[in-house]
Amino acid sequence: MSEPVRIAYSPCPNDTFVFHAWAHGLVPGAPELDVTFADIDVTNGMAERGELDVLKVSYAVLPWILDEYALLPCGGALGRGCGPLVLSRGAMTPADLAGRTVAVPSERSTAYLLFRLWAASEVPGGVGKVVVLPFHEIMPAVRDGRVDAGLVIHEARFTYPGYGLTCLADMGAHWEDTTGLPIPLGAIVAKRSLGAEKLRALAEAARTSVRMAWDDPEVSRAYVLEHAQEMDPAVADQHIGLYVNEFTAGLGEDGYAAVRGLLTRAAAEGLVPPLGPDALAFV
Repeated sequence: MSEPVRIAYSPCPNDTFVFHAWAHGLVPGAPELDVTFADIDVTNGMAERGELDVLKVSYAVLPWILDEYALLPCGGALGRGCGPLVLSRGAMTPADLAGRTVAVPSERSTAYLLFRLWAASEVPGGVGKVVVLPFHEIMPAVRDGRVDAGLVIHEARFTYPGYGLTCLADMGAHWEDTTGLPIPLGAIVAKRSLGAEKLRALAEAARTSVRMAWDDPEVSRAYVLEHAQEMDPAVADQHIGLYVNEFTAGLGEDGYAAVRGLLTRAAAEGLVPPLGPDALAFV
């Protein structure tokens, strides 16, 4: 029997929903999984160090890892109306952020790239200081006045009013308005050293796992809520509905265009290394 595939993904509802069937041996013929749960900033670091076989990472980290890892064409998170938000305690305009302190979840995250691209056109002179905090600490830091604003991801877009915060800007809306493309958030990557046949099998297993989750959502519900960190079940359902969509089953032309567009724009701003012409190609 072959060794289990070592995989890391987040405990967020979209990932546990997507991988439930595969992780529980329900996908016919799929390789067995050895699952590690880790937040996206941790998995980004794992990918940069070449750890594990398959990882959920930020699209923003791809330029640093594509020599060793291949982008799978399914299983990730892209979409519309699902981008990161910039939050503040009271009403602020983008210009008010000039010289201020903003908390972000990672400097190697897609959210951060979207924020930097937005700020380059909307914040005269740029923000003053960026501090990195775990995403679950950002809203309390804004609420308590430890930072002037915060860039939030995941279910925070549903829960920020409970912290008394205001949405200053929607990074996803800015991206969609300026490009017409979906928002690329999280990618599934696998080691190229596994070989073309194994990579194709992994992609097919991920795609089948997504479809099985859609066919019977209740089967994965206990697994999703077990790892959702006390998230309200209704919020977990909203989270899944927003982040698991047609791009999860297959990137397609628009999905690939969104990824190339983000990384090309970010490279032009000096935020990431430039990609080679075939860097995103699958086997």
